[in-house]
Amino acid sequence: QVQLVESGGGLVQAGGSLRLSCAASGRTFSRPALGWFRQGPGKEREFVAAISRSGGSTYLADSVKDRFTISRDNAKNTVYLQMNSLESEDTAVYYCAACGLRYSAYECTSRRSYDYWGQGTQVTVSS
Repeated sequence: QVQLVESGGGLVQAGGSLRLSCAASGRTFSRPALGWFRQGPGKEREFVAAISRSGGSTYLADSVKDRFTISRDNAKNTVYLQMNSLESEDTAVYYCAACGLRYSAYECTSRRSYDYWGQGTQVTVSS
């Protein structure tokens, strides 16, 4: 079991920045690939970013790749999502998730590859 707790969400004006954090606990010695997803009002949950077990490979959705950065600190069992130039369309609940160990980092861009999910943190961007 892996437990994930997100933090750092909030209300920000368009053009502003936020950094989300996700602390992992439990079977973290396996160091799974980690990802961020989001679900906006009335929308499906969608992939935002993923990072490999070592942190050497990252993947970002086209809608955020010029504005968001994903990183991880394995010593702290924490993954981060730095969000810059926020837009109203970024308003959503953001979820951290741990990818199944049987999947490659690229496969961790798919929602169905994830075994564990956090509770989510709300990000609201005002225009």
